[in-house]
Amino acid sequence: MNPLNTIQGTIIAGVVLAVVIALVTMDIAVNELSLIVWLHVLAGITWIGLLYYFNFVQVPALAAAAKDQGGPGGAGISKYVAPRALLWFRWGAVFTWLTGAVYLLRVGLLDDAFLLRGAGLTIGIGAWLGTIMLFNVWVFIWPNQKKVLGLVEATADEIAKARRVAFIASRTNTVLSIPMLMSMVGFGHGGFFL
Repeated sequence: MNPLNTIQGTIIAGVVLAVVIALVTMDIAVNELSLIVWLHVLAGITWIGLLYYFNFVQVPALAAAAKDQGGPGGAGISKYVAPRALLWFRWGAVFTWLTGAVYLLRVGLLDDAFLLRGAGLTIGIGAWLGTIMLFNVWVFIWPNQKKVLGLVEATADEIAKARRVAFIASRTNTVLSIPMLMSMVGFGHGGFFL
């Protein structure tokens, strides 16, 4: 049975390979903080990768499909791709935020980060941007996408408004992701531009 035949098998194979590499290169010691950061980065890649997919690929593709008279349209994306991508997107956001908060708590920076003081300033800015982005996912993007995708009933006017709200929230998250990532990298590497 090839693990690459299913997404679960693929993920398990990747985790097993990562653990083997860690054991071979980092001895047998388990570093809790490194594990939390690894999970945070893994979830963050899932979340931000899908954010970029939506903004750079799916939205322009759906716009082009809508303009293509006689073309296949965007029904396949709307029915099969978008709901699955949004599932990974919204739970990736939650897991990213939670692992980030756990990391900050374990290193004693949770208060300083969210109060934007001292050593927590740089990562705190990233944490606040991530918090705003998480809020946008669950309060603006997902509820409105459910209307756009027909997962909940809505009138044509409600769908048009929902499409715009989800679009603006998603673009806002794309803008915020850039300084958020800079803040995370800047904290972990002692600065960014110098």
